[in-house]
Amino acid sequence: MAGIEFSLEPKQTQLIDTAYRHIRTKLPVPESLPLLEALRAKEARSMRGQPPVIWREAEGFAVRDGYGNQWLDWSSGVLITNAGHNHPRIKRALSEYVNSASPLATYCFPNEPRERLVSKLHEITPNELDRVFLLSTGSEATEVGIKLARTYGIGKDPSKRYFVTFADGFHGRTYGAQLAGGGQGGGEWIDENPFFVQTPFPGSIETQDRGFGAFLDTLKRHKISPDHVAGVMSETFQGREAKLMPTEYAQALRRWCDAHDAALIFDEVQAGFGRTGKMFAFEHYGIVPDIVCCGKGISSSLPISAVIGSAKYVDQYGPGAMTSTHTGSPIPCVAALASIEAILEEGMIENAARVGAYLMDQVQSIAAPFADRIEVGGQGLVIGMLFFNNRNDLNPDADAAFEFCERCYHGGNLFFAPVGKGMGAVKFCPPLCITREAVEDGLYGPGGIKEALEAVMGARTAGVE
Repeated sequence: MAGIEFSLEPKQTQLIDTAYRHIRTKLPVPESLPLLEALRAKEARSMRGQPPVIWREAEGFAVRDGYGNQWLDWSSGVLITNAGHNHPRIKRALSEYVNSASPLATYCFPNEPRERLVSKLHEITPNELDRVFLLSTGSEATEVGIKLARTYGIGKDPSKRYFVTFADGFHGRTYGAQLAGGGQGGGEWIDENPFFVQTPFPGSIETQDRGFGAFLDTLKRHKISPDHVAGVMSETFQGREAKLMPTEYAQALRRWCDAHDAALIFDEVQAGFGRTGKMFAFEHYGIVPDIVCCGKGISSSLPISAVIGSAKYVDQYGPGAMTSTHTGSPIPCVAALASIEAILEEGMIENAARVGAYLMDQVQSIAAPFADRIEVGGQGLVIGMLFFNNRNDLNPDADAAFEFCERCYHGGNLFFAPVGKGMGAVKFCPPLCITREAVEDGLYGPGGIKEALEAVMGARTAGVE
């Protein structure tokens, strides 16, 4: 299912002028239309999915368009800018590097930034995860996770090739990543593969049986021997709902994977680097996976991802047999190291836990009058707000989610477009440096999120669609 396209017809909206939000023009800005229309005429249609703002400047948790408008950013550029936009430490590190004679690209030849980043990743992860493999995107990282698990399994026994993931998950948009996701994240085309199997995610509102027995029942239903499973991969929190699985389930899954020599993989592309109030979200479970797939917030800026895992899996391929053109490219490594250091030294993980708890309480409060059609969940500074036609059938309401997102855009609160099953989920995931004062302004200030939600849901709950 494709998302709803934002209109390019300028509309006069409420003028906003707070400490964090300024809306001073029609939206979209009339002067911005030539650029927006040129992009629509020349780019793939899939690139039209976000609110029509031409980002001219970004700083901390603010985004500006160059026409006098400023938005409070709830998107982090889809969970990228964990340390905040244009963090001074990242800019300084990049500037110093590019203004030196240091190489801009090295392929797999060693470079110093790569060594420093790999060492930092070793420092912040459990000792069991003793190998790092750097890549460019989250999808690449999950593809490698799948590859390593199945390589190991099939190497032991040609029948050990099944790969179990969770229904309604999202692991990226490359072929293997979509197989693992079961075609979710927008209903993309998928060519079914009988060796990729989905089980209900135990943290989902739609899952009735949240015990580990449901996982075992899935294998029985598909007539899969546990010893034929090469690996199990889960988003540490499932993207659309931002909910963790129950701790007891995660721990049972760890024991099961140990018993059957199956790789346990957590996809931390959205969840890692402080987002949930822990450096990595799997820390909430009290277990260590075999492989962790990272991306997005690792650098708060440039494209880079990482597979961090045990040598048992990551060292299966010899020299030159598992590489990528931009593996460990120095400039993204410089950005990633600076971002991780900023997150650690400026207390952003603690801020995510503290401000995230406040944000969760407030979002649940403003959504409470519409509990028959809205579900709220999350951890730290990632919260999912799911819109439904009604609570009984849990059929996503894409129109309500889109209208909410659009109204927020007009009010100076910038979200990325609705995502997830049926495109009915809106994600709150601001940079980890956001303050309680900014959250309060975005929620309750003039034209704020509370007003937007009441406008969208008021007519619907009154029976006027």
